[in-house]
Amino acid sequence: MTDPKEILAQHISRLISITDEQMDYVYSHFNIIKLKKGQSLITEGDFVDHEYFVIDGCLKAFYLNDNMKMFILQFAMPTWWVTDFDALYNKSRATINVDCITNANILSISNENREKICKEIHEIEHFFRWRTNKGYIALQKRLLSFMDNDAKYRYEELLSLYPQLYNLVPKHLIAAYLGVTRETLSRLHQ
Repeated sequence: MTDPKEILAQHISRLISITDEQMDYVYSHFNIIKLKKGQSLITEGDFVDHEYFVIDGCLKAFYLNDNMKMFILQFAMPTWWVTDFDALYNKSRATINVDCITNANILSISNENREKICKEIHEIEHFFRWRTNKGYIALQKRLLSFMDNDAKYRYEELLSLYPQLYNLVPKHLIAAYLGVTRETLSRLHQ
């Protein structure tokens, strides 16, 4: 495994500058979690008080409706963040699930610790606000794409933005992300 602290430091330093001592302090508030393929991180109904930073591997955040149809909200690859943000910020139970598509190493930070370091280091507060805003923007773009574009366009857009997904993620999960059947995905890929 690549050094988790270094990966987090590089991710943070893309936006803000903090000292090595500050980074050591920030990193001390995270815990490393090793997960196996198929292992759940969050299950619907769980109390959620952590968010997660992916070091390596791939996870999916998804919702199962009453008919057990899966809707993929997000794939989380290295340097991406994932949790049930509604449950985290509203101190409620999870309405989505997060599990591992592959073996994964992640960093976990509690809501309490994130708030603590944000109060103590203004630049970290700026980083987390920026990261949250980027997530909202990505979600908005995805929703607009669903409203304006057909499945073929959304598929091509996904592969152009994240070409590694096609070889990393099982096709039925890509179909669930795009809101199409596996058969439709096969036709789109031709």
